This record gives sequence, C-alpha cells and structure tokens, in this order.
Amino acid sequence: MPIPPRTTALVGVAGGAGTTRLTLELAAALATDGRDVAVLDAAFATQGLSDYVSGALDPDATSLVTDAADVPLESGLVDFETDAEGRVAVCPAAAPFERLARAMTPDAARAFEGRIAEAADSFDHVLVDAPLLASNQTVAAAAACDSVALVAPATDRGADAVGRLSARAADIGADIDAVVSTLGALGDADVIVPETEANDIADAPACRDDADLAAGVAAVAEVLLDVELDSVTAAGGVLTSVGEYVRR
Repeated sequence: MPIPPRTTALVGVAGGAGTTRLTLELAAALATDGRDVAVLDAAFATQGLSDYVSGALDPDATSLVTDAADVPLESGLVDFETDAEGRVAVCPAAAPFERLARAMTPDAARAFEGRIAEAADSFDHVLVDAPLLASNQTVAAAAACDSVALVAPATDRGADAVGRLSARAADIGADIDAVVSTLGALGDADVIVPETEANDIADAPACRDDADLAAGVAAVAEVLLDVELDSVTAAGGVLTSVGEYVRR
C-alpha cells in the first residue's frame, strides 16, 4: 500500500494567489482532525507568514538555513493558535536583506531540505509555503516534498502562470500533483477553494466557521495528502459535498 504524502509544498504561481492563507487554513484543518502540523516559510522575500504570528522571530526561517543552521528547528517554531486538538507550529521568515540574500543560495537551499526532513520527524504533516519556482529554496522544497501543488487565482494571469510553472517544474524534474484554484474556478484546476469573506489576518483560521471554505480545504487535503477531514466539514456545518470542489 502506498505511503500517504506527509510533506507538501504549496507553490503560488502569482502574487495575490492566497498561498499563505491557504497553507494556514489547511494546517488548521489538519489540526482540527487531531494532527500536528509544521508550516515552513519559503517565501523569504515577501515574508507574509510572519504577519500571522506575534512576538520575536529569532531564529526565523532564514536564520535556520544560514547563521543558525546548527540550531534545532523547534527553536524557530511559533505556535499558531487554532483551538484545535492538534498543534500548528509555523516557522516564518523575518529577515533583513543581507540575510535574505544568503538564505537564497544553493547551500542554504540544501539546508532548507534538511529542515523539511527534520520537521517530518516530529510532525504528522509538513506544509511549505512557497513562492514561484524561481528561487533555490522553492526548487529545494519541490524536490524534497512528497507532493507539490500549484496555487493559482482564477484569472487569465493565473492560468498563464500555471502553464509556465508546470513546464518549469518539468525542467527540474519535479512532479505537480495538483493545481489548486483560488478566488474562483480555474478551468484546469484539480481543486477549487472558494472565496471567503473572512480575508483579514485576524480571521484566520476561518475553515471551521465558513462551510464552503471548509469543504474546499478538505478537498485539498484529500487530493494532496490522501486525508479525509470529516471532522472539519462537520465543524463547518457543510451541507454540500467535498466532491463538488474536486475536479474528477
């Protein structure tokens, strides 16, 4: 029997695709099902994951692949509050430009692969919030993770980017396991995550209160991780089928 994927890279194909928010909603949904989840930030340039937590981030994700490469990963993890049975621990990037540049080198990318493996030893699932397949750390994540998804907004720009990045993934020998459509339904998407009114950072996670969002996130878990999140859809009061969000 094949082993279900435990490490997953969610790669945004364009700015504003909602990759960071989707990654956190997926992590929260898995935690609601009693699973422990680590979220690692590979979006070193935008550092959006840091907006979802408070307090000092030292070491941050970039330090853990450069100056603090010998420090245990746990020292850079911050709990993301979900009130769920499982734990969501995030490792955001929050770095000055000098360290940011060093964190994007090939050596740092190899260290990032090691951090993914380290997280997989302690957590049920590891999710990587990754930017375009145009940086060393994203290429490392795509190569190291069990499954890879492209996250694309349902726009012409998103559709065009999916084609480009799918070809780029083939160039580096990485398989794309699914295309996740956000902000509407993209024609070639495998999974559709509907828009939600709970877009503010303070509203995250919203998947347990928004029925349609819960079903969309559960569909992502089913396609990418081979996990059925009945507890999440039940908590969200979902009346529609998860299958409506999965393109067969």
